[in-house]
Amino acid sequence: MSTTAPVRPVTAPDQPVTVRPESRWRVAARSVGVGLGYGVLGVVLLVAAVTILVPRLAGAVPLTVLSGSMEPTLPVGSLVVVRPVDPADVRIGDVVTYLPNPDDPTAITHRVTGITHRTDGGVTFTTQGDANGAPDLPVQDFQVRARVWYVVHHLGHVNSAVNVDDRHVGVVLVAGGFFVWAGSLWYRAGRSRRAAAAVAVSAGGDHGPVELAEQGPVRHP
Repeated sequence: MSTTAPVRPVTAPDQPVTVRPESRWRVAARSVGVGLGYGVLGVVLLVAAVTILVPRLAGAVPLTVLSGSMEPTLPVGSLVVVRPVDPADVRIGDVVTYLPNPDDPTAITHRVTGITHRTDGGVTFTTQGDANGAPDLPVQDFQVRARVWYVVHHLGHVNSAVNVDDRHVGVVLVAGGFFVWAGSLWYRAGRSRRAAAAVAVSAGGDHGPVELAEQGPVRHP
């Protein structure tokens, strides 16, 4: 009687996987580049928030300081965000924005140094720039439009660079561009993680295919 012995799986010997370590300087440079990218993106989003998003949600208006009459409080080129105010709520020391001429949209933003209540129930304000040596002409309550909410130095030129009529177009383009940039950063970071995981799996060692050893028949007495 002849039978065939069970087949025995034979595995190929482990083959060492050579993984060339990435240069320390290259890793550091890539990390710095990614960090700078996210930092710039964060700054841009912050600037967009303080100059566009927050004023729009609060019903405020961003203005650009064009003269030095309020230095050093409001340097030239600063961004001043003002909100509408009831003249009855204005106090001495407030920095208000008023229109000296109803036919001219050019506004003046100066500090209130005096308040006079008229007999007709109205209010007259005395205003003066911090850097000026003399007060402005008397400002009537109906001329006052807003009060300064917050100031961001050096961002006024950014605000002026976008035309008021085309502001919404510029906002959409800039925001879209930076969102695309952020997406590319996240995609590249994910691809780097997947590549690192693949290298780790390869370094763990793979076995070759299983082979069956053929043996001749085994004869039993």
